[in-house]
Amino acid sequence: MGVVLASGSPRRLELLRMVGLKDFKVIPDKSKEEINASLSPELTVQAVASQKAKNISHLCENNDIIIAADTLVYLDGHPLGKPDGPDIAAEMLKKLSGRRHSVYTGVALLRNATCTTAVERTDVFFREISEDEISQYVKSGEPMDKAGAYAAQGRGAIFVKRIEGDFFNVMGLPLYRLAMMLREFGVVL
Repeated sequence: MGVVLASGSPRRLELLRMVGLKDFKVIPDKSKEEINASLSPELTVQAVASQKAKNISHLCENNDIIIAADTLVYLDGHPLGKPDGPDIAAEMLKKLSGRRHSVYTGVALLRNATCTTAVERTDVFFREISEDEISQYVKSGEPMDKAGAYAAQGRGAIFVKRIEGDFFNVMGLPLYRLAMMLREFGVVL
């Protein structure tokens, strides 16, 4: 039995190593994510995470445990995915400025035909961000591959006034929730 991370996210890879999981394979799911706007945030991220795990399962060995995750930022009930360009990133940051938003991460563990999913929600409160700060941050390039156009573990940390919930969830992988799920599959971190 091996462990496979179905993500190319350097943050998720770093988080797994941080909690002591050293011997795992990385097989990113490269398919396009489909977001069903009629589903709740919780169901959306769980469905996408589950699909990611299933998409790479044919590349894994029998009994491998596949870890997949999907993170979305929601503001006023609308998802903010990864920005398609600098203008979209700036617009997202303007919307988040001075407001509370929610970060949802769906986690799926798949072994053979058994799939378990869970979701974690964290509320993030941004301070007011000036146009100049947004412009400089977007120019840094950091927002471009991040849901909601910011990285709480990077330069985007200066916008975060406070967080209620699992900080690691904001980075894309709720470690406590994942550890509890892995225990059900016989893996203790």
